[in-house]
Amino acid sequence: MAQIEKYQDFVIDALEVVDFKLIRDKADINNDALTFHPAMAHQIFGETETIFGYQDLHVRVMYTAGPLHIYLGVDYGKRVNEISGGEIKADDVVSTIAQSLPDGCYFINLDEFLKTLDKADKFQPFGEKISEYRRVSDDGSERLFEIYQCEYKSSSFLKFFARLQTFILWFVDAASYIDTDDPQWCYFLSYEKYKNNDGQWQYATAGYTTVYEYYAYPQNKRPRISQMLILPPFQKLGLATQLVESIYRFYQSQKNVVDITVEDPSEDFQRLRNFVDARSCMKLKSFAPSEIVKGFNKEMVREAREALKLNPLQVRKVYELLRLFYTNVKDEKEYRPYRLEVKKRLNAVYYKQLKDLKKMERFKMDTEMLRARLPTVQQRMEQLHEEYRVVEQEYQSTIAKLRAS
Repeated sequence: MAQIEKYQDFVIDALEVVDFKLIRDKADINNDALTFHPAMAHQIFGETETIFGYQDLHVRVMYTAGPLHIYLGVDYGKRVNEISGGEIKADDVVSTIAQSLPDGCYFINLDEFLKTLDKADKFQPFGEKISEYRRVSDDGSERLFEIYQCEYKSSSFLKFFARLQTFILWFVDAASYIDTDDPQWCYFLSYEKYKNNDGQWQYATAGYTTVYEYYAYPQNKRPRISQMLILPPFQKLGLATQLVESIYRFYQSQKNVVDITVEDPSEDFQRLRNFVDARSCMKLKSFAPSEIVKGFNKEMVREAREALKLNPLQVRKVYELLRLFYTNVKDEKEYRPYRLEVKKRLNAVYYKQLKDLKKMERFKMDTEMLRARLPTVQQRMEQLHEEYRVVEQEYQSTIAKLRAS
C-alpha cells in the first residue's frame, strides 16, 4: 500500500487555488482582473482548508453577475490517482463544493453555463425598490446601486436566493443557510444597475441582508438583522452602510416596530452599526453636545427608540461614543469624568458579584470557592484598564469615520 506521506506535495491550500468571478459577458471568463479569492474554506474543505491529490490545481467558481447561475471547473497538472497506480485517490473537488450548493443549481460544462449569459440581460431585481445610491469611481465615472426589499416566496426568488447565500460559506465564519420556508424572514438585496456593451441597462447582484421579524406583544414586531454580505467586488464602496440605513428607514416608518436589533454581530458589523447609529443620533435633541455632557439619561433612550428604533443597550453605546466625540481628551477635566463613567459601566458586573457574595456571607453561606474565582482588586484594576483601552480604541475608530463623513 502506498503511503500518503510520500505525497505531501499533493496537499494544496484551498485559499490559493480556488478563485471566484462574477461574469457579465463572455469576455469576463478570461479576465483575471475580475478574480477574487475566498476569505475561508474550512466550511467546505475542513479545518485544514486543504485539498489533497493534485499539483498545479486551479478551481474556478463562476457566477453570472445578475441571476447568479454557477459554474464549477477544475484544471490540474498531475493527479495522485495516476501517480500512485490507483492506490490513492484525490479529493473530488467538484462533489465537495457541490454538497454546499442547492441541488441541480450548477454547471460543469462551460458551454452550457455560457448559454445562461444570453438570458442574463432579462434578469430583474426581486421585490420593491426602497432606495438607490450613487458612487463616483476613482476614474470619475458614476456607479448606480439600488436596494430592494423582498418578502414574497415565489419559487424563482427562492432559487435565486439559494444561489446567493452559497457565498456565505466562503466569506462569513460560522455561517449557515437560513430556513427560507419560515415566513418571518425578510430580505434586502443590493444590485448595481449598469449599461452593457449594447447600451442596455442590466443588473448585477452586489449583496444582501436577511432580517427576522420577531413577534412582540400584543401586535408588534422586533426585526433582528441576521446575515449581511457585500460581495468582494463591491466592498469598500459604502454599500454596507447604505444597506443598513435603508433597512433602518424601512422599519422606522412602521409604528408597530418596537426596536431593531442585530443577531451576534461581528466586530466589523458592530463598528458599522455604531457609525450609522451615532450619525443618526447626532441629529437628535437629546444628543446635542450641551446635553451629552450632562450624562446618560432616560430621555436619550426614549428619543432614540421612538425616532430610530434603537434598543437601550445600543443607545448607551452611542452615548459613550458621542460623548467621547465631543470630549477634549487633552483636557483632563473633561477626559477624566468620561473615563470614570465608562469604567463604572464596565465594572458593573464585578461589583454585582461582590455584592452578591456579601449578601451570601450575611446568611452564613460558604463563599470561599466563589471568591477564589474572582480576580483580586489589583488584577481587576488591570483588567478594567485593558477593557477600557479596547473600548476607547473602537470608539476612536468610529469617531474618525464620523469626522470624515
